[in-house]
Amino acid sequence: MTRPILRRAALAAATLALSACATLPPPGADWTPLYDQGVNLNDWTQVGEANWRIQGRMLAADLLRGTAPAYLVSKKTFGNFEIHAEFWVDAQTNSGIFIRCVDPAKIDAERCYEVNIWDTRPDPSYGTGAIVNVAKVSPMPTAGGRWSTLRITARGERLTVSLNGQVSVDVSDRRLSAGHVALQYGSGTLRFRRVLIRPL
Repeated sequence: MTRPILRRAALAAATLALSACATLPPPGADWTPLYDQGVNLNDWTQVGEANWRIQGRMLAADLLRGTAPAYLVSKKTFGNFEIHAEFWVDAQTNSGIFIRCVDPAKIDAERCYEVNIWDTRPDPSYGTGAIVNVAKVSPMPTAGGRWSTLRITARGERLTVSLNGQVSVDVSDRRLSAGHVALQYGSGTLRFRRVLIRPL
């Protein structure tokens, strides 16, 4: 199959999975939507080049136009918080959610905490569910081919990550205390249905 056909097939699978899901409860009063089946990307700044778009009320990307990963970076900064993210990826997707990014123009694992979504990372110890260069996972959970929920909690120096209700990381690190949130697209098919945040 050609790449465009594969992309269309992946989108069809994601859309079918979305339509089959039960109606999601509305977010609580203490949750703020960073993206919630929205109509624009006004709260984000693009860094790098990918075909970010809103498609079927989902935040989508499936084409990298440059050589380096691309990001949507929040215009606001956050210190202590919890993130709830609902996403769909295929097995080859390289993505992640970066938190406490100190420089909104330079997103990487040195200037942010990188919570990884990458089932096929060559070194799986820092694959899906890990915080790159901070906290490994063993065994690595996988997210490809279905809707998944990622919860990220940053309270002081304590960082926890759970994927579909299972804790993958619980670690202390004091390197970064506040900053921007960034959504990464590196490869594969990526859909975000909801990204919510609440202060702690």
